[in-house]
Amino acid sequence: MNRKTVGIVVSMGVALAASLGAARAQNSPGGAGIDAALRGAVERKDVPGVVALVTDRRRVLYQGAFGTADVSTGRALTADALFRIASMTKPVTSTAAMQFIEKGRFGLDDPVEKYLPEFANLKVFESFDAATGAYRLRPASKPPTVRHILTHTSGLGYPFTSAILRDFKPQPGKNYPFGGPLLFDPGERWHYGTSTDVVGKLVEKVSGQKLEDYFRQHIFAPLQMSDTSYNVPQEKASRVVAAQQRAGERMDGPIVLQTPQPGLTIPEPIGGGGLASTANDYGRFMRMLLNGGELDGARVLKAETVTLMGQNNIGAVSVPALKTALPRSADFSFISDGRDKWGLGFLITTDQVPGRRSPGSLSWGGINNTYFWIDPSRGIAGVILMQYLPFADGKALATYDAFERGAYQLVSAER
Repeated sequence: MNRKTVGIVVSMGVALAASLGAARAQNSPGGAGIDAALRGAVERKDVPGVVALVTDRRRVLYQGAFGTADVSTGRALTADALFRIASMTKPVTSTAAMQFIEKGRFGLDDPVEKYLPEFANLKVFESFDAATGAYRLRPASKPPTVRHILTHTSGLGYPFTSAILRDFKPQPGKNYPFGGPLLFDPGERWHYGTSTDVVGKLVEKVSGQKLEDYFRQHIFAPLQMSDTSYNVPQEKASRVVAAQQRAGERMDGPIVLQTPQPGLTIPEPIGGGGLASTANDYGRFMRMLLNGGELDGARVLKAETVTLMGQNNIGAVSVPALKTALPRSADFSFISDGRDKWGLGFLITTDQVPGRRSPGSLSWGGINNTYFWIDPSRGIAGVILMQYLPFADGKALATYDAFERGAYQLVSAER
């Protein structure tokens, strides 16, 4: 068999695998609705491609792959495609931190500066002039704790979630760790930012290992998540979904390839993002949490720790919807503004929406439109993976909504 023939056979095998991934769901009457919703989103060109998975505590109930992995080549998207899951890294980093909480290596209410000296003497914005960039800082009223960095109440933000941080230019010779001065005193309110990067540094400091090594040894290997890593091996490069975005200055046009494409390696992994993974691997992570920290005989967390992670850890503070400060993200319109809460690594849903997740469900997503939710009371979880900007794109969220509703219809039909 010559090289050209081998290439044709391999290509046919990839296409067949993609079609079989969808066919498995089509053969289940309950999965037909999800198939139709996801295929329809691709056919309408709402999204270029999508992989989705539903699991309960025992097994995968649905998995499907539709569309393309690369809009420039038309490469078929397969169920084992590798997605850059960005901030879906955060729950993994939080899980690692909770392993050290269990061991008594640090406490939730310990000041972070006890372990990371660079986190001492933090400053808070007292004023910021958007027209001139002039600013005044003051000392923080109290030091951020481990709980603050696990719950995004530390005062840290992102440039895409804060116009102040977007426009902030430090005075010469000034350096501020983890992205800039605090936007508010620790514990005062919730704001999405670089807090989980600090959690990652804390894990590295206490473990004496790099995140990639610690995650592999203590989370990925026990859970058999063999396709999850910061640095993607060259032999898996063909499975990586291309980074894409909507065209135009405001990212409101058709979906095109990003240039340049991100590389396969990340020199300095951070706790807040950067992992590549598959729907199946992340499904195993979710199933571990559904089972109180254990999966297939491997215990990653104690059951009481998982319960704590899913409880409100921000008290009277609530999670607000956020206005984007950069076009790479739309507004965080998927949040129930001012009503949702935050646990130790997850958004906590408080409202019951007919046909969707239960109150107390845990969720988050990644900036490339990857999303997951875990519903402990119903015993199911779902992950949906797309790969384009802007985050919280309206058509991506509509696809997510249709998938979630289909997941609960599937569960109702099977039970």
